[in-house]
Order: sequence, then structure tokens, then C-alpha cells
Amino acid sequence: MLGAALTTTAFASLALQPELLSNLTTLGYNEMTPIQATALPKILLGQDVIAQAKTGSGKTAAFGLGLLQKLEVERFRIQTLVLCPTRELADQVAIEIRRLARGMHNVKVLTLCGGQPFGPQANSLEHGAHIIVGTPGRVDDHLRKGNLNLENVAMLVLDEADRMLDMGFQEVLDAIVVQLPKQRQTLLFSATFPEKITSLAGRLLKDPQQIKVESSHSASSIEQHFYKLESEAQRFTALRLLLLHFAPESSVVFCTTRKETQDVADGLSKLGFSAQALHGDMEQKDRDQTLIQFANKSSSILVATDVAARGLDIAALDAVFNYQLSLDPEVHVHRIGRTGRAGGQGIACTLYSAAEQFRLAALADYLQQSLIPEALPDDKALQKQPQQATMQTLLIDGGKKDKLRPTDILGALTAKQQLAGQQIGKIHVTDRRSFVAVESKVAKQALQILNDGKLKGRSFRARIL
Repeated sequence: MLGAALTTTAFASLALQPELLSNLTTLGYNEMTPIQATALPKILLGQDVIAQAKTGSGKTAAFGLGLLQKLEVERFRIQTLVLCPTRELADQVAIEIRRLARGMHNVKVLTLCGGQPFGPQANSLEHGAHIIVGTPGRVDDHLRKGNLNLENVAMLVLDEADRMLDMGFQEVLDAIVVQLPKQRQTLLFSATFPEKITSLAGRLLKDPQQIKVESSHSASSIEQHFYKLESEAQRFTALRLLLLHFAPESSVVFCTTRKETQDVADGLSKLGFSAQALHGDMEQKDRDQTLIQFANKSSSILVATDVAARGLDIAALDAVFNYQLSLDPEVHVHRIGRTGRAGGQGIACTLYSAAEQFRLAALADYLQQSLIPEALPDDKALQKQPQQATMQTLLIDGGKKDKLRPTDILGALTAKQQLAGQQIGKIHVTDRRSFVAVESKVAKQALQILNDGKLKGRSFRARIL
């Protein structure tokens, strides 16, 4: 039909810069998600916003487009500060902002996170930036060292604000905000709204527009199962039974404590499962490797605490397993919301004991539905072999600083047609190291090609993680 009017959920209906609209079309972003359609018009009007939205709702593009629309590129000053609870989330946010800014000329986004050398960050700050994306602790470190000047910041974004408070960043956030201009726009995004978030918003935001977007998951997209344990000793065997019964290609197991997370991951690994732990006691290098391996399907089970798993970019997750019921019903909904995305089907299995019965009642009340326990699968499932990861990861001791690009690695592996392109998965290149996923059956062959050959005319050592 000619001359059809634009719907209110079309990005083209917004008064965005032509460069941003053109790039959105190139990226295939045509229709806004509910959080974008609700929040973006208010953000573009310059209003403070407090929004309840979960991971995967499209909130990064909502505030990303808002801050880019407001950016004065010719003024090479820090104009926006985005704070995130973890380095992983900060990296993802920075990547998404850079993608959204492709049509704009020379927009510099700098990440300031712990777990990275301090000196190079200080050097980068000397050269200036438009947008800072970082974790509160490291941003505060640079402020105290005098490396960071926030007097030109026109927008502050707090992403996953509830998790930042859970991680003890309250005082650090207050110290950072003191360094910001009082005349600014502040956006606060949070998956849950405990009382301390309301208190934080009251101190930082002026006449905020409150937005709540319901989960995009329909009841039919997530198949929930609840299993009551006869004893605490049964918990690990029950998890093993469920993993063997459902055999998900990719799943997350949520645990309450760091020690329990490690113990469960170690126990599953000893039984032949492709499982890895993710928690706050791990070195940053090990966290990074674990996330890369899980994202590229070299590991099929991620055992994690809520704090560690928050904000992770986990797509196409087949199942979620709650090793215990969460203390907070909202956290339970957030956990299971990681599966069944984008119209796909997902499975969520929850174990609980008699001592946790009150939590089940609280969850049933929160969800306003009956939660009926089921019998665990038959013990015959224990005779099955654990689901194995489809890929393996090769680590190459070379990266961006060595001028390596993903195309160089892909080209080396496929140059003599020893390996087909479809046998190679995600390639992730960092400053000093590169990670490439290959089908498990050709991992040794791919390793030999890399160790015997050259990349960019140089030899690099490679090994299987």
C-alpha cells in the first residue's frame, strides 16, 4: 500500500539524526522494542528516566541512541558517563554504542574497567574521549588519580543499577556523582526495584519519568518445572538427572554462593559434563576465557552466581537450572528469562527442599499461579552420556597489538581447503590474544595448521584450551 503511515514503533518515527537512522536501517533495526518505544521519546526530550527492564530487552540501544543524539562530536570532551556493574557488561555496552555510532564521524568510546592495566587507560584518557563506559571502582580510581575530568558530562547512565548496589558500590557511586555537573540528564536502568533503588533514584534523578516494561517472554515460551527434593543430599544427583534427561546444548546453572558454584562445576566436570564455573573469586583472565568458551559453544554448561551472570550476553540458551530457589522472586524471573528468547522455546528447572517451601509460596504469589512439583526423571537417565560441547577453542598468542584480525585467522585455517568455513565458529581477538572456535572433530587439525603456518607473515604459538 503506497503512502502507508509509519507506526509509532518504527525508529524512523523518531527525530533522530539522519546518520543514526541510516545506520539503524543497515543494522536491520526497524521496529523498536517496548523499552525503546517507551523510553526513547522521553530520553530525546531530555527528561530523567528510571526504567525497569531486563537483560535482552533492548535497553542498551535505548540509552545508546539517546546519548549519541545528544553528543556534540566536534567538542572533544567527555560528555557521557555510562556505569555498569561488571567488566563484561561494560564491554558489551561499549561495543553496542560503537555499532550504533558507525554513521557518525570520529566518535570515541573508551572503557574503564578493573582487571585491565591501569597505565594504558590513563594514557588513553590523556588523548580524550566522548563517551566513557566503565565500572564504578575503576572510574573512581581514575578520578582520584586526577586522570578523569567529568565537568562536561551532560548525561549519566546507570545500567543494572540494582546489581551495582548489590555488589557494594553505593559509596563509590556517590563519590563519582559528586564530580558530575548538577545540570545533567540521568538515566537509571534496573531489572528489579528494591527500596535501595528508589532511594538512589531519589538522590540522583530530577522529576524522573518512570517506565516499567513487562518481560517479553510469554508463558508459553518458557516451560517451567519444579522438583521437591527428599533431602539435601539428593540435590546434586537431581541436577545431574535433569541435565541428562533434557540434554540441553547450552544451559546455565544458578547457584547461591561462590563455593557452591565451583563445587557444582567441578562435580559435573568429573562426571564428564562440559561445565565451567563463573563467580567473583576467579581471576579476570579466567572469567574472560570461560565466557568466551561458553559463548562460542566450546562449553555447554555455565555454573554461575547471580552476580557473575548478570548482564551477560547469552543468546539461544536452551535451559536454565535453579540449583536452589532464589530468595527474591524477581531474581527468579530474571534467571529464567535468559531462555526462551526471540520467540524460541526454553526450559527452566528449579530444585527446592522442604526448608525452601516458603520461597515457593512467595514465588507462586508473585507469579499469581499455582506451582505444582513434578517427579524427577527416572534413574535410567543416569545411563546416558552427558551432552558434549560441539566446539573447542584454540588460543593464539597474538592479537590486535600484533595487527591480527579475525579474517587473518579464518584465512589461515581455510587457505588450503583443509578446513571448511562452516567448521569454524566465533573468532574473538583481544589486544594480545585471539580465540577461535572450531568443531571438536577438527580441533587437532586446526591446531597443527596454526602452529605450522604463519599469520601476517609471523609464527604464533597456539594451543587448545
